Amino acid sequence: MTYAPSRLREEIAYVAYHFHWSREEILDLTHAERRQWVTEIARINTRVNEGG
Repeated sequence: MTYAPSRLREEIAYVAYHFHWSREEILDLTHAERRQWVTEIARINTRVNEGG
């Protein structure tokens, strides 16, 4: 199974925007690691947006 290029770009942009990591740093992560960071960023954003 392959990973959709559009989804990969979306994850890279999301992590890069929030953590200011380079494309290369993000691509060095495994798919599982990258998904974990995306999930954690989403949690942080939810907490901040809810005022907590």
